[in-house]
Amino acid sequence: MIKLDIISDPICPWCYIGKAQLDRALEQRPDHPFVIEWHPFQLNPDMPAGGMDRRAYLEGKFGGKDAAYRAYQPIVEHSKKVGVLIEFDKIAKTPNTLDAHRLIHWAGIESKQTPVVDALFKAYFVEARDIGSHDVLADIADSVGMDAAIVRKLLSTDSDLEDIKKRDTHSREMGVSSVPTFVVGSKHAVPGAQPAELWLKVIDEVLEGLPE
Repeated sequence: MIKLDIISDPICPWCYIGKAQLDRALEQRPDHPFVIEWHPFQLNPDMPAGGMDRRAYLEGKFGGKDAAYRAYQPIVEHSKKVGVLIEFDKIAKTPNTLDAHRLIHWAGIESKQTPVVDALFKAYFVEARDIGSHDVLADIADSVGMDAAIVRKLLSTDSDLEDIKKRDTHSREMGVSSVPTFVVGSKHAVPGAQPAELWLKVIDEVLEGLPE
């Protein structure tokens, strides 16, 4: 088996699109060799704990309404082209994702990281839910078979906060400046939302290189 480390943020649209493309390749190669692990990277590490109005955030980040529209139009067009549903118009708040990353970390202990990541992407990009909310995160945990009461209790503490921040910092120190970033076999970095066709080639090359 080959480790596939994925560095991402659950409010990153390119991460959502990139995962959808990877999933399509994995479905076509059910014998793929990948063991997937998700790693934290906050697009907005300075976001207030309670998040902020999405329109205000985008206009502040990109310098006005028109600039924000221009910045996001390629994402809208690409998501439609590859058939990935994103309900940007319904998203009211840009959350702080630190707690979402904590949930992903805890899910890893129970081998449920990818289902939690899937649920976070769906909650944010399709259902326009606030994934900074402890209630929403507990509900997501419950939906994948985690103990929502324990998750809610952990979220009320500082458990693993510093660990998530250190892992985020480590990725930046290793040269990761944008997400998604995929690392194949701890050696080869594949940045960006790559098409399923590229992943099929990567999988086939990896399978060819494995011993019989």
